[in-house]
Amino acid sequence: MQDQPHYISPDQLCIGLYIHLDRGWMDHPFTFNNFKISSAAQIAQIQALKLEKLRYDPMRSDCEPLSLEHAESHGSAPPEVPAVTPTPDIEASQISGKSERLKLLHESIRTCEKEFMTTSQTVKDALSGLNAKPGTAREAAAALVTHMVESVLTESDIVLHAISDRRSGETGYLHPLNVTVLALMLSKSIDMTPADAHDLGMAAIFHDIGKAEIPDRILLKTDPLNKAEQGLLEQHCATGTRMALQSGLSERAGRIILQHHELMDGSGYPKHLKGEEIDSLARLLAIANTFDNLCNPVNLAAAMTPYEALAHMFSTLRGKFDASLLKILIKSLGVYPPGSVVMLSDNAYGMVISVNPSASLRPYVMLYKPDVARETPEVINLREEPGINIGKCMRPGQLPREVLDYLSPRKRVSYYFNKDTLEIEN
Repeated sequence: MQDQPHYISPDQLCIGLYIHLDRGWMDHPFTFNNFKISSAAQIAQIQALKLEKLRYDPMRSDCEPLSLEHAESHGSAPPEVPAVTPTPDIEASQISGKSERLKLLHESIRTCEKEFMTTSQTVKDALSGLNAKPGTAREAAAALVTHMVESVLTESDIVLHAISDRRSGETGYLHPLNVTVLALMLSKSIDMTPADAHDLGMAAIFHDIGKAEIPDRILLKTDPLNKAEQGLLEQHCATGTRMALQSGLSERAGRIILQHHELMDGSGYPKHLKGEEIDSLARLLAIANTFDNLCNPVNLAAAMTPYEALAHMFSTLRGKFDASLLKILIKSLGVYPPGSVVMLSDNAYGMVISVNPSASLRPYVMLYKPDVARETPEVINLREEPGINIGKCMRPGQLPREVLDYLSPRKRVSYYFNKDTLEIEN
């Protein structure tokens, strides 16, 4: 369950508090925007910023903030800090600091991608082993989901990160992993218990397991299905539910699997349920499932960019989904979801790699810079670049060849969550 942000007055600061400075890199003297206070000197520097309030994380703090009465009784005026005129040395130090943050950001991204690879292998093993060793497969999936739920629900800040093609592994297991990541990201913004989140995660991993009994000629068909073929496809919900329950998944997880194609207007399947007839977690899973299917369809020629998929769901499919959950989708993905190719207001090309939760219009963007090695590209946080905006989203086919080769927008979009990016830049 996600708590609301906690705010205090600068006068309530004390050693041991974990605080968030919601300001730009160059607007404070610290290496990171999030950290635990370790000295009186840090308190003086923070109070000198003249902030009206500060966000802090009680879960990561060693103590409670000072009471307002205590702060007032000991005087609230911050220590005098002499004004400093910028000098070339200070400017060089700022550039060096930004370079160090970029290095840390690259390390954070690599860590995120490695965890994605490990997770995708676990999902592959669980799905492929469900029939032969259902107990082992269930336990492996349960351990993974427990870890993911703890990461999502207990961390105060996490971001969604786009995973590159070379890290994506076997495509057959990307869809259930993508849907699980997206569904759990959505759950972070809802008053959800860990038990419910666990049922949601297990259902997400196994939601398409029933397709194992559907012929490939139907699953891989790129033309529209006829009525008989559609009827066979729709059986995967009931089949998957039966397989899940036989493998030891909970009744709630089984119900979510059964209903993950039901839609609010009754146009879904298998039972054409409407509105509140559909389990709330199944309504959430339907949104995550639809988004990933739009981005990663069987026929990749029909794939939408993440930006197009999000716009399509809001403009054309809105009535098919729970309205409140659909709004949460844009909060989790941002206006420009990770994987979107963009042209910035200065005409530079880039690709969105991570969401900026506190500024949905200003994500993290990897820039096309032919003089910078592709292995360590320049990444900017648009929240720190007030003079630059996203001008427009583009399809990969609209890019010049050299830009396409450099940015390498993935044919299949994959996601994973990462808290370390915010440790570095927010």
